[in-house]
Amino acid sequence: MVATSAVVMMAVNAFLGFVLPVGLAWYMCKSLHVRLPVILIGAATFVVFALFLESLVHMAVLNGPQGAVIRDNVWYFATYGGLMAGLFEEMGRFLSMKYLLRRCPSNRFTALGYGVGHGGVEMIIVFGVTMIGNLVMSMMINGGRSGMMLSSVPAEAQIQMQTVVQQLQDATAATYLLGLCERLSAIVIHLGLSLIVFSAVRKGGRWLWLFPAAIVLHALVDGAAVLLN
Repeated sequence: MVATSAVVMMAVNAFLGFVLPVGLAWYMCKSLHVRLPVILIGAATFVVFALFLESLVHMAVLNGPQGAVIRDNVWYFATYGGLMAGLFEEMGRFLSMKYLLRRCPSNRFTALGYGVGHGGVEMIIVFGVTMIGNLVMSMMINGGRSGMMLSSVPAEAQIQMQTVVQQLQDATAATYLLGLCERLSAIVIHLGLSLIVFSAVRKGGRWLWLFPAAIVLHALVDGAAVLLN
């Protein structure tokens, strides 16, 4: 059985996973007069560079000759994952700000609006959608339908599904509360990185060092997250 408190926290997370990014976007547009396309460009950039392009590289590298070596060593995996996230997301951020946002005002609100889009869509896809899936599976487990759920997947995927079921049963409300805190901190980090890269793009010259600095910062944060997990 999945604890009732954990199920409640999943529901709260699923709700906030959608409402918080949308609420932030609304606030940016309504109160700070950020143009909606700025936020949408941030969201689209995350989808293209992180979910599509970065995923293609992961498939090529992790399924290649050195893939097992990287996956089986937590330090290699943390370093690889952090660098890939930093390179792709910050490159996407830089290119979007340089070319797609070039006619937007050169103020911090433009950078923050982009950050809300970039971090907000990540929260929706990575956190909100995942919580809905966990919630549905938990209700099936508590309803005595875990056997039916396992039988509905191919034989080769049943071991993985059993692991997921066990994780849901072992998790507590505190586990999901920590997940929410992690997502909130991720949005704050995206806002900060957006300000850093936006300064590199708009000021240029001696300020361009801020762009590689953003890549390193992003890599360190993501790599540390892998190690902590």
